[in-house]
Amino acid sequence: MPSESIHPFPRPAFENLAKHRADYCVSIYLPMDLQGREQNKHLAQAKLKQCLKEVQTELSEKNVTAEAITGLLRPVESLLSNVELWRNPSEGLAIFLSPEMDMQYHLLPLEFEQQAYADRHFHLIPILPLFHTDGRYYLLELSQDYISLYEASRNEFRKLHLEQEAPGQLEDAVGYDFEEKQLQFRSGQGSQAGMFHGHGAGKDDELKELITFLRMVDKSVTSKITDKTAPLMLSCVDELVPLYNQVNTYPLLYENHVSGDPEFKKDDQRHRESWEAIAPYFTKTREEKSTAFREMFHTQKVAVALEDIVPAAINGKVDTLFVAKGPAIYGSFDEKNNTIGVDKEKSHGNTSLTELAAVNTFLQGGRVYFLPAEEMPDKETPINALLRY
Repeated sequence: MPSESIHPFPRPAFENLAKHRADYCVSIYLPMDLQGREQNKHLAQAKLKQCLKEVQTELSEKNVTAEAITGLLRPVESLLSNVELWRNPSEGLAIFLSPEMDMQYHLLPLEFEQQAYADRHFHLIPILPLFHTDGRYYLLELSQDYISLYEASRNEFRKLHLEQEAPGQLEDAVGYDFEEKQLQFRSGQGSQAGMFHGHGAGKDDELKELITFLRMVDKSVTSKITDKTAPLMLSCVDELVPLYNQVNTYPLLYENHVSGDPEFKKDDQRHRESWEAIAPYFTKTREEKSTAFREMFHTQKVAVALEDIVPAAINGKVDTLFVAKGPAIYGSFDEKNNTIGVDKEKSHGNTSLTELAAVNTFLQGGRVYFLPAEEMPDKETPINALLRY
C-alpha cells in the first residue's frame, strides 16, 4: 500500500488491535454531531459520558478497583474537553485503550451505534465495513501534458505524488518540440487526428512517441501502487483509452473511464464523477459472491452453521462471509479441538463468535459483508460463508 494511503483506518492499525490481548480492553463507539446546532448542545460529549459510565460499571463488576478504573479511563475523559475534536467531527468516533496500550481514537466515516465494551480483546466488527463497502480505488488523470494519480474511496480522495520519470521524460519521449506538440494535442478537440499534425516524421511517428510516453506513465503508476488489489480507473479523453490499454500492465484496470479533459476539474468534481463511474464495480463483486453462494449451496463450498464457519474462518478457509445485521452470538472457541460452544448471553469469559468469524476472515484475506437479513444469500441463517476449499 502506498505510504500516502488514505484509508481512514489502515489495515496495519486494525491488525495490531486485533492481536492485542489484556485483562480488559476498552472499545467505545459513538456517532458524532455534524450539525452546528447539535454540536452546541454537546450531544456527542453526553454520549461519551454515558459510555464511560457503562465501562466503569462493567469493570467494577469484574472486580477492578476504583483506582485502576480511574487511571485507565482518564485519557478518555480528557477527550471531553478537546474542543477541536468536537468542532471538527466525522460521522463516528472509535476509541481503544487497555492497561498495556495507550489510548487511540479515530474519526471515521461511519455512523456507529453507541457501544461500549470492556473485554479481553478489542471489539472491531463495527470498523470492518470500511474495508469492503467503501470501495478503495485509484484514479489516473491523463493527457499528453498532464498526469495525476489519486487514491480514493466513497468517503476519501487524495492526490498521490508520482515519481518524476513519467512527466520528466516526456521531452525525451516525443522530441525537442514536445511543448508545441502539447499545444497541438490540446487543440485537437478530442479527435485522434487532432492529436498529431504538422511536425515531426508524420502521424505514425508521433503516435509511436505517445505510446512511448504512455509506457512511461504505466511504469510509474504501476510502481507507485504497491498493493494492486484495488482497481485503477482512467480519466481522459476517449481516444486515449485504447492507447493506454495497449501499454497497461496494472492487473485491475477498470473497463469504464471518466470521459473528458480532467486537468481543470476541482477535486470534489473529480471525486463525485469517479465514484459514480466505479461504484458498480464494488456492487458487482458482492453480487457475484452472493450468486456463487446460492449456486453452490448444496456443496461443501458453502457453510451456514456457526460451528462450521468459525473454525473455517480461523483456519483461513473462508473466501466471503455474509453477516446479517443484528445481535452478536456469544460463546467460546476450543483451539485444541477446533470446536465452538454457544452461550445464551455475553459474559467476561466468552467472546462474540460473530466477530471471531468476521475478523479472522478479513485478516486472512477474505471479504466480509454486513447485510440486512432480507438481503442475505441464505435468509434463514444469520451468517453465511462461501469457502475457498
